[in-house]
Amino acid sequence: MFEYHLERLVPGDFLWEPAPHCWNVRPAAGGSWVPDWADTEPDPVPVPTIAWLTWHIGWWWSTAIDHAEGRPPRDRTEVAWPGEDAAVEWLRGLREDWLAVLDRLNDADLDATAPFPWPNDPDHTIAHLLAWVNAELMKNAAEIGTLRLQRAAAR
Repeated sequence: MFEYHLERLVPGDFLWEPAPHCWNVRPAAGGSWVPDWADTEPDPVPVPTIAWLTWHIGWWWSTAIDHAEGRPPRDRTEVAWPGEDAAVEWLRGLREDWLAVLDRLNDADLDATAPFPWPNDPDHTIAHLLAWVNAELMKNAAEIGTLRLQRAAAR
């Protein structure tokens, strides 16, 4: 489902704001992009754009890969959105990195404690992390698909 929507994204889909109250990624000095963010979830919750969702996937997937590989995880602010032209390939690259992680795991690895996204909780394992990544990806793919379809219908 994720690939179905990724391959159908067109220029303008990423930064399209479907409502006045949105989270997006914004141009920053030097040509980089900065995602909207709040340490405490706002009420009401802003509608995320496709750009923000692709950055969000890139952030949590990069962090999950870091944890699974035993590396110190990147901070949220270190994960930069690459822009409309490169976002799809960036996510496809993360998918390949994730598949490589999965290929290396054995039964003992799956039973090990997962430090992410549940810090200091010994009851969650790497197997739980894999399930969480799957659920998060399904949710974000559905959000991207819904936004893509809404924009296409509005044109």
